[in-house]
Amino acid sequence: MKSGALPNARVRGLRRLATAAVSCVWALSAAGAASGGDIVSPTDMPAIVVGVSNVQSGPSSDLGHELVLGSRSYFDLINRRDGGIHGRRISILLKDDRYEPDPAVENTNELIERDKVFFLFDYVGTPTLTRTLPLLRYYQSDNIVNVAPLTGADPQRLPPYSQFVFNIRASYREETRALVRYFYSKGYRKLGIVAQADAYGKSGELGVNDALAAFGLTALKIVTYRRNQPFEDDMSAQVKILRDSGVDAVITVGVYGPSAAFIRDSRMSGWDAPIANLSFVDSVAMLDKLHEASRRLKKDLTLNLVNGQVVPSPDDLRYPLVAEYRAHTASGAATFIGLEGWLNAVVVTEALRRAGPDPSRVRFIRAMESLHGWDPGIGTALEFSPTSHQGLHRVWLTRTADGRWVSEDPP
Repeated sequence: MKSGALPNARVRGLRRLATAAVSCVWALSAAGAASGGDIVSPTDMPAIVVGVSNVQSGPSSDLGHELVLGSRSYFDLINRRDGGIHGRRISILLKDDRYEPDPAVENTNELIERDKVFFLFDYVGTPTLTRTLPLLRYYQSDNIVNVAPLTGADPQRLPPYSQFVFNIRASYREETRALVRYFYSKGYRKLGIVAQADAYGKSGELGVNDALAAFGLTALKIVTYRRNQPFEDDMSAQVKILRDSGVDAVITVGVYGPSAAFIRDSRMSGWDAPIANLSFVDSVAMLDKLHEASRRLKKDLTLNLVNGQVVPSPDDLRYPLVAEYRAHTASGAATFIGLEGWLNAVVVTEALRRAGPDPSRVRFIRAMESLHGWDPGIGTALEFSPTSHQGLHRVWLTRTADGRWVSEDPP
């Protein structure tokens, strides 16, 4: 089955159950390692415990499930095949923040202060990560860093916090620039924005308007929705505002539930304007929602959609990273977010390998910075260095065709 196609209900259910079970097992394993229990590597070396706080419950939980599942799958491969890194297993200690800032802050403080994790990893979302950044500065003498957050926002890419975060994925500014250029090349000039009403939405909104400014344009109209709004909510008011304003193409800065709801209500109102989303939306989960609604409403809701991506298509086996991911992922379960999690784990594992058999946090940071010029298997080298903690700048584009995501060449 292709990654963009709709998995049947049984496959989706099994994928979610497997993710939940794996999360529990790995949290318990990591907790035992962190507390001095008997969960150890095959050579009796203590495990390297990685701390994760992200969304594991609520309407946006697929984001956290898929990201952690992708990373866990690679760590599991390394632990099973190689006995870990230098004899040390890599273990995940996972906490649920529900995609809300306050739990993210509490979880992060516990992971650093009580659990003594080696580094933070696989965080999801701008509103959550942004609120945890002051903690990294507070604990800077402990050399704790956050690696591979699932957000393209600016705060962790700029001083004073850029030294504490290693961003693998391209930024939202780079994604929105690619989407604006794409629409401009197709003749669209009157762009509207649908934005989540928080730091994530504002970051994407600024990125779109900065990209439009290069063409002497600005967004024609901006509408918002609240964070963690479910797919079942009505978005027809936002549709009407944009449509009545004369918007001819839309960029949505959202997650899969409300973004799919906006598309659903657009198409059901007879408005067929092209709609684009950023990679954070989780394009596969969004398409799943639209397929389900299409069957119920007896109308194809998947037409004329575009999505920015920060990893290649999980169908594109030309890339070694993709081929290895697919070889260790259940049929029908490969996703863009899962592949991103796999990529994140590949990168930190290489850094741990370079940090040596007795790694410290400082050695790990230096190892991450040494990855400049190293290609993790996507045809693009990382650009980390002592003066830059931004790994990739590349953006891929996809569009819908026959109910699935296919690659689209950028203009």
